[in-house]
Amino acid sequence: MDDVVWSGTWVAERLGVELIGGEELPGLLGLALRRNPKRAHLLVSNVLGKHVPQRPAVVYDSGFSLGLRVRDLLGPDEAARSVVVGYAETATGLGHSVADGLGFAPYLHSTRRPVAGVTSAGGFEESHSHATSHLLLPEDPKLLAGDGPLVLVDDEFSTGNTVLNTIRDLHERFPRERYVVVALVDMRSAEDLGRLETFAREIGARVDLVTGAVGTVRLPEGVLEKGQALVAAHETAQDAPETSGTPGTPEAPGAPVPAPRGPLTAPVRVELGWPSSIPDGGRHGFGAPHAAALNDALPAMTERLGAAVGGARRILVLGFEELMYAPLRLAVALERTGRDVSYSTTTRSPVLAVDDPGYAIRTRLVFPAHDEPADGPGERYAYNVAGAGFDAVVAVVDSVADTPQLHAPDGLLAQLAAHIPHVVLAVVPSYVPALGAEPAPQTPPAGSRAAAAAAAAGSADATGSSEAADVTPAPDAADAAHAPHALRARAVPAHATGLRAVPARETGRRAVSAHATGRRAVPAHATGGAVPAPDDTQAPERSSMLPEPLRGPAFSSYAPEEVGWLLQDLSDVELEAPTEEREEAIQSGGAHYAESLPVEYQPSDRYQELFHAALETSAARIARAVGTVTETVLAERTGTPVLVSLARAGTPVGVLMRRWAQARHDLELPHYAVSIVRGRGIDANALRWLAAHHDPADVVFVDGWTGKGAITRELAEAIEEFERAEGITGFDPEIAVLADPGSCVRTYGTREDFLIPSACLNSTVSGLISRTVLRADLVGPDDFHGAKFYRELAGADVSNAFLDAVAARFDEVTEDVATGVKELLAADRTPTWEGWAAVERISEEYGIHDVNLVKPGVGETTRVLLRRVPWKILARRGAGADLAHVRLLAEQRGVPVEEIDGLPYTCVGLIHPQFTRGATGADGKAVVSQ
Repeated sequence: MDDVVWSGTWVAERLGVELIGGEELPGLLGLALRRNPKRAHLLVSNVLGKHVPQRPAVVYDSGFSLGLRVRDLLGPDEAARSVVVGYAETATGLGHSVADGLGFAPYLHSTRRPVAGVTSAGGFEESHSHATSHLLLPEDPKLLAGDGPLVLVDDEFSTGNTVLNTIRDLHERFPRERYVVVALVDMRSAEDLGRLETFAREIGARVDLVTGAVGTVRLPEGVLEKGQALVAAHETAQDAPETSGTPGTPEAPGAPVPAPRGPLTAPVRVELGWPSSIPDGGRHGFGAPHAAALNDALPAMTERLGAAVGGARRILVLGFEELMYAPLRLAVALERTGRDVSYSTTTRSPVLAVDDPGYAIRTRLVFPAHDEPADGPGERYAYNVAGAGFDAVVAVVDSVADTPQLHAPDGLLAQLAAHIPHVVLAVVPSYVPALGAEPAPQTPPAGSRAAAAAAAAGSADATGSSEAADVTPAPDAADAAHAPHALRARAVPAHATGLRAVPARETGRRAVSAHATGRRAVPAHATGGAVPAPDDTQAPERSSMLPEPLRGPAFSSYAPEEVGWLLQDLSDVELEAPTEEREEAIQSGGAHYAESLPVEYQPSDRYQELFHAALETSAARIARAVGTVTETVLAERTGTPVLVSLARAGTPVGVLMRRWAQARHDLELPHYAVSIVRGRGIDANALRWLAAHHDPADVVFVDGWTGKGAITRELAEAIEEFERAEGITGFDPEIAVLADPGSCVRTYGTREDFLIPSACLNSTVSGLISRTVLRADLVGPDDFHGAKFYRELAGADVSNAFLDAVAARFDEVTEDVATGVKELLAADRTPTWEGWAAVERISEEYGIHDVNLVKPGVGETTRVLLRRVPWKILARRGAGADLAHVRLLAEQRGVPVEEIDGLPYTCVGLIHPQFTRGATGADGKAVVSQ
């Protein structure tokens, strides 16, 4: 790293500018010079995705992690009431990512593009910016009128003038008690440090500041004049044609654009299939329903984009001025397919380009504005794109910017084609607010199926086709004149069609998303005529009615590629009850345990310490088991396995198996999570979806561990019933588990009964997802089973920490795994069901007389203590650290721990019907006391 030149060195040496701050600051910021009468130097962010191409995941995480910090600062209640505002043009994507991290909060960004018929809700000036006037144009005029916290996001917090102007303007009309300012870097001078606090006292509100790094820039006397002179000297030295970057011009020493390549190839257009009901960004507001719908639509759009770029090695996704979030999400999704992707955006800010390793802007492309800006025509720029070694570039613009100027001989596409072999144009429909209509609903929670359907309803474009990308040559300048009109004609929000998207709560059922049916979204069994029912003669097949899997971060804290949840989101339904009340309800009405949820256990500090200690000591042991079970599956299955974990205990194991296959074999195994309920079987709709998208013979069911083998038997019976009822065959009911202490399966990582740390906690180690729910008024015959996303527990989430800790041990256990798998494949692994026999014996010896009230193994015993009203715990004499958390939980709940000899499991949890009225039998219903 000592050989790396800081990208601010050139400016620092010539102007005497100093960057003061922590060691991380030079990695975050470089320096450049610009033509600006107010501030000659420019802090160039390396993680913003504006001037410097960067990995999309780095850019998105920079904002998302700040959003998580704001959520921690506010607490879940205040975070749920917050609204986020980002600044144009550089922070529109950053602000949106912060809103995502905050819990997919309603988001609005300022804009310099007036929109006819949309009334401004505010405006302010940015004193040091190249272009100063900002407008706030929310579709819903009430968006900024609430009294919850207002979160303001900019890339850099320097003088504070921009933020003060914003707060002053909005506070006069919409006063509130709390503001939070968020920035990648706090670069205030000593003189400016107290301004925010003084201002807060003046308006009588609290103003917090959350930043990624802190520092300042020390400017010598006369730096503005020196900088302007330096810019003028270099621009004069650079020949004007080369500065313009026109294709075909020769390269001169110091020119900001390398010599064009040749011959040139025509750009191609890819039809993304972006649903027109999803806004292209936060210019008019972006809510949780939009986030859910976008998350659902991304996989199909990513597939089309991947096909369009073909076999390109290095890909740049290039956004357009304020349009930063949409191309960023596309870039992140494309990167997660394993491609080498970078991300940046064009800009209206003029910056001097100097081809020197110690300078932040080494090349620039210059082209005319192509969105008919309100302030007239002018130059626009793309920095560090030419000469960067990209094989393909995807230029993402909105339909308003798809004009003849874009396709002109000196336009952006031509400039890109002069330096990059393969140019792809992707056009996102410009969102048109439904003036005078009911605003897009903000109430459904992020990631909910109701939210996804509400956002997608009315969109005839929201198809989920996985066909090869529809790629056509981009029109020339003459043809381009007609393209924007055609695209704008499709950019109609759902409520502009005369139909109102009905959230699931109004019908009592989940609405079917449009992309799953290939038609306009219609809530399942909607009544009252709010949305017309589809014509019966055109009704799709049952399986095609099922929506695409839910994915993080809209649903769960796992990355979207880690797992797709074949569930419906019930986060907005109150399902929890205290344990005693819940169990009494189960018994008194013959209710099923899956119809409600226990209150999520909130671990004490002591218990959390036990979890982390257990993880530290057992991570390698778990990694060995993960490797063993994964290698066994790969050895014994033909084709590419499709991992299907049984939610939720099996899901962390499925993610780890996927990571092992990726790390050791460079395999990207599909992974889904499905619900299975004792006495009700596996979710048949999930099986239908799997059969429609994969070969059933490739499916491998995954669970965390076996106890007495009840779920193993349940799955086998459910698969047999499904095949008989549906005529779909090929699913293998064999379950692959991490630990099989009960000797119930053939495919396992170990048969030892040891502490798997993921059993210690509930949702906070399982992607913040609840147990699955099956209740007739919430889950219809054509619906997936349900679950909740506890996004309010994000501060306590250790899901990814658990995965990362285990995956970090993969390399050290590789040889042990190889040896163990070889032995295992040669051994007799026939299940002996000795665990079941032990459970029957214990049931009789302790006078329980029902095997369903005996929960064997560390994992099942932990569940008893976390979710039920336990009677006593049986522990194998001499069991040590594996039982530390069990002993602590038993102590907290006043449950005796009885040590005995000859126990085949490390421990067993007992539920007695005399003490637990809700103890459940084989059918999931209450067992009457003997």
